[in-house]
Amino acid sequence: MNNMIVRAAKVEEIHTLLAFERGIVEAERPFDVTLKEGEIHYYDLIALIESPIAEVVVAEIDGQLVGSGYALIKESKPYQKHTHYAYLGFMYLKPEFRGKGINKAILETLQQWAANRGIREIRLEVYDENIIAKKAYEKAGFKPNLLEMRMEISSEEETKPQE
Repeated sequence: MNNMIVRAAKVEEIHTLLAFERGIVEAERPFDVTLKEGEIHYYDLIALIESPIAEVVVAEIDGQLVGSGYALIKESKPYQKHTHYAYLGFMYLKPEFRGKGINKAILETLQQWAANRGIREIRLEVYDENIIAKKAYEKAGFKPNLLEMRMEISSEEETKPQE
């Protein structure tokens, strides 16, 4: 896309960024029964924008923000090869702009930001049932690493037979 730029997000764009976050939450609700009802927030976007160890980026086309993502440098577990890695999140693209290479440009920008800071590994999380997102990340070069599993348990009182 010739008229697209990927650049650092600005605090004054918070209303659009919050709308992107709402889009992420709504897209993920069908995959996560643990999410609370009503408005929720995954990110402290202003803190991420202002952090020296994070980079929040937006994709802009003709002055319109159409996508976002962030990279946050995190400390690795003591037993892992790398001392730090870049965790990617806030990956969003307006539906009408999907499939046009914009997400790839966002990923490449975040990857370059991390590489410029000496980071050699990037990670992200995606719901196992989100096949479209998984395929997009695999196409970008990501490989599955660890599957987190969960189950609900009931309290003892809930499982006791009623007398």
